[in-house]
Amino acid sequence: MPEGAHRPRRGATTIEEVARAAGVSRQTVSNALNAPQRVRPETLERVNAAIRELGYQPDQSARSLRSGARRTIGYLAPVDDPLDPNPLMAGFLEALVDAAGAAGQRVLLFRPGRGAADPVAAIDELVAARQVDGLVLADVLREDVRIAHVTGLGVPFVSFGRTGPGEPQRWVDIGNEAAMAEVVRHLAALGHRRIGYVGAAEELPWTAARRAGFLAEARRLGLSAVATGARRAGTSESGDSGWGRSGAAAEGSVAASVRALLRGPDRPTAFAAGSDLLALDVYEAVRAEGLVVGPGGVAVTGFYDMPLCRHLHPALTSVRLPLRPIATALVGRLLAQVRGEAVPGEGLELPTELVARGSSGRSGGPARSGWSGWFG
Repeated sequence: MPEGAHRPRRGATTIEEVARAAGVSRQTVSNALNAPQRVRPETLERVNAAIRELGYQPDQSARSLRSGARRTIGYLAPVDDPLDPNPLMAGFLEALVDAAGAAGQRVLLFRPGRGAADPVAAIDELVAARQVDGLVLADVLREDVRIAHVTGLGVPFVSFGRTGPGEPQRWVDIGNEAAMAEVVRHLAALGHRRIGYVGAAEELPWTAARRAGFLAEARRLGLSAVATGARRAGTSESGDSGWGRSGAAAEGSVAASVRALLRGPDRPTAFAAGSDLLALDVYEAVRAEGLVVGPGGVAVTGFYDMPLCRHLHPALTSVRLPLRPIATALVGRLLAQVRGEAVPGEGLELPTELVARGSSGRSGGPARSGWSGWFG
């Protein structure tokens, strides 16, 4: 701060004091807080420095009354089991809260009441209470009732996941098919010619896209490929979540399906799993058959790059999602709608990253091994 600048004092700092400290007008400070794109970068930095030095806290309630904005984003959290939570959504929520905070927004989590399967009532209650400026939706399904409902209400929204034809394309997503095609190329480059895909029993849009990407790339490269889908043993869920999902248990398990393939005459030398949790079951099946995972054995890959991937033995090759860029793009597109600005008419697809680790080492023919546990 320049000499003679105002220092924090007892009591609330006013916007006028910030303006004097920064050597600008009150309106410039207001623009820096509400429309920083209107302020020259060097002036914006000077104002922000004064705000930090003086400990100025804008009166959000007064600003909301003047503008009608709540500076709050509603996130309709998917229904989940707290004892077996979806590991991806925790990371996504962290990224969303961080991106919202950087834009001066809060995130309000909500979901249907206990025992309620229809999210529409929860949306109506939140909108009627005027608690949020817009909504973020996730796990978007085909003909998703939430998309049709918020579109009809005229509420600003964005979705993590693609909306259908004829619906507003206000989505941000990854290229699931492209990500799985990259996995296939990775395995082919390591010499694998017989590969298997392990997916969830439920055909959710993103799981269907991963399976399709796997099979299409395997055909293009002339590989022998097989795809199987089964629920994880001991659960009634697929490892992925989605609105309107059935909880009915399916016969069989991932481990049983993989073991059956490994006992066949043309057993795969590599498996690509549609999630990291499914990859754990592949590890179990491979070791139950007396084989090893990784170099000299059966290659295994996962999807999501959960923290556990680095701690498995061998560490799991997996597809990493750009959660922070996704969240930043979602918040930016939502706030553009709230401000009445032009919004792109198409969705945004962001690339993933394949993180190669020891589980996808070059295969020299299945080797035999005793059980060594999950962690090294």
